[in-house]
Amino acid sequence: MGRVEAIFICPHGSQPMERVEEVRAVTGGLEGDRYLLRTGYWTAVDECEVTLIEAEALETIAGPSVMNGEHRRNLVTRGVTLRDLAGSRFSVGEAILAYDRPRPPCRYVESITEPGMTRALAARRGGICARVIEPGRIRVGDPITVIDRG
Repeated sequence: MGRVEAIFICPHGSQPMERVEEVRAVTGGLEGDRYLLRTGYWTAVDECEVTLIEAEALETIAGPSVMNGEHRRNLVTRGVTLRDLAGSRFSVGEAILAYDRPRPPCRYVESITEPGMTRALAARRGGICARVIEPGRIRVGDPITVIDRG
């Protein structure tokens, strides 16, 4: 169906995202990421366990200005329309995730990229939030496969 093109984590809010080749999804999020560690800006307000965004959307709106994690999402996907996963459980590598909700971009994205970026990402391109249902390793290149639709 689709695949993981890039993986990003960040240990604290407002720090640059770090590109990694693999990460372990555990109950509550991704190892080493700010929301699992409870150090994200939106912790206890509006947090997501795992965030996903389509590479195709990033290429359409911005090109290189958000390709190094400035989009603030954990998993960059290719070949899957993320909004179509609504109500679904899906595997990403060894992990099983469940669609949670759309994830609009925050204004911080624009402060580290360029004017208009928040608006560009908000047009159904901001990605989604997912919950970890079953832990497992996620690697760049891993397939994304729908298990069931709700």
